Amino acid sequence: MESCYRTEESCAACGKASTNLKACTACKLVKYCRRECQVAHRSAHKKACRIRAAELFEQKLFAQPPKRKECPICMIPMPIRAEYSAYNTCCGKKMCLGCVDSLNSRRCPFCNDPNPRVMSTFEEYIKRISERIEKFNDPEATFMLGSDYEEGAYGLPVDYAKAAELYQRASDLGSGEAHFFFGELYKYRKGVKQGVQVDEKKAIHHYQLAAISGQMDARFKVGEAELEKGNVERAMRHLMIAAKCGDDGSLEMIKLCFTKGLVSKEDFEKALREHKASQDETRSEQRDRSKALRETLPDFSGRNTK
Repeated sequence: MESCYRTEESCAACGKASTNLKACTACKLVKYCRRECQVAHRSAHKKACRIRAAELFEQKLFAQPPKRKECPICMIPMPIRAEYSAYNTCCGKKMCLGCVDSLNSRRCPFCNDPNPRVMSTFEEYIKRISERIEKFNDPEATFMLGSDYEEGAYGLPVDYAKAAELYQRASDLGSGEAHFFFGELYKYRKGVKQGVQVDEKKAIHHYQLAAISGQMDARFKVGEAELEKGNVERAMRHLMIAAKCGDDGSLEMIKLCFTKGLVSKEDFEKALREHKASQDETRSEQRDRSKALRETLPDFSGRNTK
């Protein structure tokens, strides 16, 4: 039977025994009785802290990502690609596009809000998305508004600095998509006049954080970066994780590496099996119909809001 009493431990700096010590948030190796002790002990602890923190981050980076949430209507795991799900600006709920098309309703199935599929005006969309941010600190809404500023969508000006600000806020709230787009902003955009410069190191950091959250485009980017450095083993670990989660690009990269002799036949066959299993798990007839319909539309941009 587990004891209901806490045992005393000693502060790593002053040696004071206490049952109310707080661990170093980076490494979890040592504990302190107060902030001043942690600051005083920093120089002695710094090297060991960095080594252990890197080990813990590595464990998180290569852990299997969290399972996808289910669509609250059909109860099937959400589509692998984010562009095949829709965000409701009225209540903040998400659903797969298969269910959106199947319901074909002008009212939200969750809050019954009169909610046409396409916003009547850009102003209405911006108003709704801004309300979700101001009232509920909604990470999805925050990320989407950042993306709109980056692309200059819905009548907004292109503003990389504002996009970066919103991506930072959304990622702090737990948005993996925001981390990925933040990485893309640092890697490709050249909004130097607006204070956002290309920074490969920051881009990779955000890709890694997005990958940990389950964002497969980011996982592919991290694997691709490792491959470019010649770190084939690390690259394949990332790509195998993404393929297992159903990512097409990662499977194609594994296939390419297999043809070049960088991947064994057994690993390639394993990737094929796991990729198919993940794809099958998220498939339904109504999703297939919805996907086929949207892929015939010339203006399908991947942004879906109700």
